[in-house]
Amino acid sequence: MKSSTKIIDPSPEKNLWDKNIIFAGVDEAGRGALAGPVCAAAVILKPDDYTHSGIFDSKALSAEKRELIFDFIVEHSLFHSICLMDNKRIDRINILEATMEAMHGAITGLKCKIDLLLIDGNRFKSNGINYQTIIKGDSKRYSIAAASILAKVTRDRFMINDADVRFPEYNFKQNKGYGVPVHIEALRKFGVCDVHREKFVRTVLCKTGLSNFKLFI
Repeated sequence: MKSSTKIIDPSPEKNLWDKNIIFAGVDEAGRGALAGPVCAAAVILKPDDYTHSGIFDSKALSAEKRELIFDFIVEHSLFHSICLMDNKRIDRINILEATMEAMHGAITGLKCKIDLLLIDGNRFKSNGINYQTIIKGDSKRYSIAAASILAKVTRDRFMINDADVRFPEYNFKQNKGYGVPVHIEALRKFGVCDVHREKFVRTVLCKTGLSNFKLFI
């Protein structure tokens, strides 16, 4: 699979493999959305040459390319795991805690010994495994980029194949639950549905001048 995207420098990860350090890349998708789950993935890539696999930051890839590379990662990774936390859980414990739970769930799902976690971003709550946080890690480490693709594709599939089918008036297949103007307008018209993060939506709508809205489920 050849790629027209940027190539990530593989040397930091190859150096880890050379030292027999087993590491997993971890990333999430959907943290800033108004609806749907937050999704995290953890990936251990094979220690071979994947520089031409097309793996890169999921945000820099088209939906079609992400789908193709998703299959490549599933086939070529040593281990991979995906964990979703639904909107009800997010409302119960807040988005930061739900994101951490999803990350820990994905890491646990790898079911293998891990020496090091490579975490996208600048924040993580330790689960007893050594870790490094890397700002914009999904454009700097293949394993994190792979995790970003698995998380993004999995979450998008839920928003398209589940949320949009049940609640087409919000056009989730296009906005994936993010607060774009068309989605905000649908919230003004219909209120929240059963996949919305109600507490977050209330905050956003208050900021846009609408403090009262219907509960539509």
